[in-house]
Amino acid sequence: MAVRQGNSEGVTVSQVKEKGSTGACLFDLFCSETPSLNSQSQRSQWLPHVTPQERLDNLMRQAGNRFCADCGSSDPKWASSSLGVFICIQCSGIHRSLGVHISKVLSLKLDDWTDEQVDELVKLGGNTVINKRYEACVPSNIKKPKPHSSIEERADYIRRKYELLQFLDTEKNLQCSFPPSPQRYLTCSPSNAASCGFQMDKRHYEKQTTKARIGTALRHSWGRKESEHKISKKSTSLAGMVQFVGLIKVNVVKGTNLAVRDVVTSDPYVMLSLGHQSVKTRVIKNNLNPVWNESLMLSIPEHVPPLKVVVYDKDTFSTDDFMGEAEIDIQPLVTAAKAYEKSSINESMQLGKWVASGENTLVKDGIITLEEGKVKQEIQLRLQKVERGVLDIELECLPLTQ
Repeated sequence: MAVRQGNSEGVTVSQVKEKGSTGACLFDLFCSETPSLNSQSQRSQWLPHVTPQERLDNLMRQAGNRFCADCGSSDPKWASSSLGVFICIQCSGIHRSLGVHISKVLSLKLDDWTDEQVDELVKLGGNTVINKRYEACVPSNIKKPKPHSSIEERADYIRRKYELLQFLDTEKNLQCSFPPSPQRYLTCSPSNAASCGFQMDKRHYEKQTTKARIGTALRHSWGRKESEHKISKKSTSLAGMVQFVGLIKVNVVKGTNLAVRDVVTSDPYVMLSLGHQSVKTRVIKNNLNPVWNESLMLSIPEHVPPLKVVVYDKDTFSTDDFMGEAEIDIQPLVTAAKAYEKSSINESMQLGKWVASGENTLVKDGIITLEEGKVKQEIQLRLQKVERGVLDIELECLPLTQ
């Protein structure tokens, strides 16, 4: 489709505005086919009134996106921005356990989406397009999970689908028969891992003699079985960790007087871990008092583990340097949130606190409050196993219904 930009021909801004939400869909189509419309200035010129959330709502209403891409549950409230699929809360936890290098999970309502993130979803195509690719050759002995399926069934299927890439079309992707090692496909994004692996494997395969090809096939077949066995063990070990009781929104606010790791300064970032899930903040260059104000989401397992916080200094040519760690007991916050869900309290109030003592890393008491229907806790942590450093974090506990 060609878009004419002259004054006398083509679609005008007023015409797009008259279409309302349809205009947003048209604009997404224009962007995908016309590179000149991808810039923020062009976006403002065409649809200044359409927000990223409105565009996201339009995508959510598309037929294939109304159901979870992995189990078929209706009205999914989460999406993997890196894979381009809309998923339910149960499947979202398993996606988080895959790691952000494979699937980066965001809430459709709770997270603030940017135009660039929505553009990526439009480009990837949504559930229907992605499933045609990642579920092109599902064996008859493997059943796709249903909305009522167990966590074990979901975890096994999702790992096979996105991590092992077992269901790709064998005619189009050589690694469906000869899968690349994890180290290889992690260097490519999930959206282009198939094409990257295909090009490398095909050139190498065609240069081999017939005898060498047979030997290669046998080695890859053995390696695949071993890899599947390892993933199966990993899935089993994770199964009990992804029965969720809620979600925790962690806002990493700032660091104060952090340790020096690069001669006179550092390039700090924060890694958060809860069970087998882990997420990290962006890197802030040359700053011992960084301000992130970055919110990250994690699922809360049924048996609530501590939230682990580790600060690192980013290094380009060597291993990232350790800058301190701490643990947060989120059980009091979860307990307070559960109690609030069963109550009819509306006014703001204090629900509890995590008392600072010599046995924990708190600088001061972590007060749990109810504000505008949200159960929150502000925490100031003294980093451990390091010479200095304090981290300010805000926690919010969310029910699964969100």
